[in-house]
Amino acid sequence: MTGKIYIVGIGPGSSEFLTKKAIDTVKNSDYTVGSTRAIELFDDVKNKIAFNVKELLDKLEEGVELAIKGNTVSILSTGDPGFSGVLNTVLRISSEKGFDKQNIEVIPGISSLQLAAARTQIQWDNANVMTFHGRENIEDILPVINNGKTTIALPSRKVKDMAQFLLDNGVEEDREVVVCERLSYPDERIVESTLKEIAESEFTYMCIMVIY
Repeated sequence: MTGKIYIVGIGPGSSEFLTKKAIDTVKNSDYTVGSTRAIELFDDVKNKIAFNVKELLDKLEEGVELAIKGNTVSILSTGDPGFSGVLNTVLRISSEKGFDKQNIEVIPGISSLQLAAARTQIQWDNANVMTFHGRENIEDILPVINNGKTTIALPSRKVKDMAQFLLDNGVEEDREVVVCERLSYPDERIVESTLKEIAESEFTYMCIMVIY
């Protein structure tokens, strides 16, 4: 018997941004794999496999192995699985273990990037969209930062570090920046300021930078 894997986008963090498809998929799954914070968004979960960051790969492998045994498994991914999500990792593990890609379905979710664009009223199909989660090549932002388009970025480091990097590489200190912090949560914060002031400010790791 062949199982099924659903890679489920859970949105930016609030249950308000869960899609009905995501809710129904998790409800009908034999197992649900995800961070504790992600799993807690759902009211109806049969068997929970929660993990912290250090356990991520081991738990994803466990999820794939359960599917190989014939189970239906939902793997939760913050935002949208295809944008700084677990899509590629799950596909790689599945391939290594011989699980047929045809038995994997991606349930898209609302990315925090989309919510940042909505909060700042940006038509984001004409923006530079960049993620640096899990990447160290922050210099990739330099060729596009002055191309006349708004840049929406997920920093890999602290927001202040990215702001300082841009200042160190010649971006003007009065450049307009909006930091969208903890989007969709009760303590959501939208800060409009200059690049220089952002480089001198503290934010949590859950941020989007919008650079005009």
